[in-house]
Amino acid sequence: MIFLWAFLVGGAICVFGQICFDVFKLTPAHTMTLLVVLGAVADGLGFYDPLVKFAGAGASVPITSFGNSLVHGALEELQKDGWIGVITGIFKVTSSGISAAIIFSFLAALLIKPKG
Repeated sequence: MIFLWAFLVGGAICVFGQICFDVFKLTPAHTMTLLVVLGAVADGLGFYDPLVKFAGAGASVPITSFGNSLVHGALEELQKDGWIGVITGIFKVTSSGISAAIIFSFLAALLIKPKG
């Protein structure tokens, strides 16, 4: 049953993103930013962790989980280290994903010649 819920929740997040493209005519950057902010707000309100427990990868794989990770790390470190923890918590949780994006983008730029 977890596979069905993962498919439905992840699919619903993707459908929302596609609606942002097609209906609201948002650019990919605007849509991605909107989804990250929605994930951050959902975590701040305490909705995202129950969604991850319910849908598994359907909620933890889409870009909304990046916003969740940012807020989750910031709030965790805020309680532990005070206000400086807001900054350090963001990078502590998401640094591996950000580093991987930078490294693989650089490698792709070396291997593939852009058109134009």
